Amino acid sequence: MEFWGYRRPDGRVGIRNQLLVLSSVVCANRTAEAIAEAVPGAIAIQHQHGCAQLGADRDLTAKTLIGLGKNPNVGAVIVVSLGCETVPAQEVADGIAETGKPVVPLAIQEEGGTIATISRGIQEGRKMAEQIARLRREPFGIEHLILATECGGSDTTSGMAANPAVGAASDLVVEQGGTVILSETPEFMGAEHILAQRGKDEVTGQKVVEIVNRFERELLRMGVDIRGTQPAPGNIAGGLTTIEEKSLGCIYKGGTTEIREVLGYAEAPTEKGLVIMDTPGHDVESVTGMVAGGAQVVVFTTGRGSPTGNAIAPVIKVTANPKTYKKMEDNIDIFAGKILDGEETPGDVGQRIFQMVLDVASGAKPKAEILGHREIAFYRIGPTA
Repeated sequence: MEFWGYRRPDGRVGIRNQLLVLSSVVCANRTAEAIAEAVPGAIAIQHQHGCAQLGADRDLTAKTLIGLGKNPNVGAVIVVSLGCETVPAQEVADGIAETGKPVVPLAIQEEGGTIATISRGIQEGRKMAEQIARLRREPFGIEHLILATECGGSDTTSGMAANPAVGAASDLVVEQGGTVILSETPEFMGAEHILAQRGKDEVTGQKVVEIVNRFERELLRMGVDIRGTQPAPGNIAGGLTTIEEKSLGCIYKGGTTEIREVLGYAEAPTEKGLVIMDTPGHDVESVTGMVAGGAQVVVFTTGRGSPTGNAIAPVIKVTANPKTYKKMEDNIDIFAGKILDGEETPGDVGQRIFQMVLDVASGAKPKAEILGHREIAFYRIGPTA
């Protein structure tokens, strides 16, 4: 099996061919947005970070920005900074340039202010857009694909039907030589021992347990016990009763294959197969981390209904809740509710999800992409300085 994508200079394969205007700091958000607005097809990524961050937090923001720019769905990048922030444009641009793709850094203070920076950005952006527009799709094997899995607004139907169906699709991707990322560390709690048993070796299994234990220790240091605050109110309204119940449903998305490695947030996989990324449970932050790690496409289950997408990677929405599907059909790509009626199996729906992943990888647009959902949120560790 294969999909049609764009070959990048570093050998990776994109399923989109985007010109990214990347703000490296909150102060440059409006300038980046204005540049993207004036260059057809360009997209801007904005966020609230990039300055007054300390140590590991500052490094994580830089890592996330560089990872987003490195994502193979991006053909060229303009990095916009103010000029005095803790994450400068040149550092981000240098990291992205390792891929061989065109990158231009701009600093507002050096260019002469907002208007001058926008003008320069538009000039550079139009040249880049013309350059990447010459690229054409080629056929590639699934070994070039990284699939991110996510759940948000979960209810009882998520763990019973939608997530097992995604797990079946994940197994198909792995069987064909591709890579699948399972994320959301808080939603492994109570089920981490099950995942640990699937590690390729004892060290890998122990890493799964360690990231869960670390997350819980951090919460307890803040005086918070997640077992008293999760599931979220929406999850409870959807019928979930404990974090363990929620976790047992969540991990179904990872299918049945062995876990090859455990990654940090926004870290790129070094192995094929099923991998785990240590991310928060917040779905937009989690998806952002996986996309910064190189995922080209996302499958996102939702019981209660979530419209969110991503600025770089197309997001396929799956629900097994018939009420949600009826109310939010504009947002949902695949209905998995027939599993609950016994009319389909998780394997049947998993095959449909797998086929849609290939279709989207070859250019088809899921509903979140059609509707223009481009949500981005960065994970952060500590306080602002």
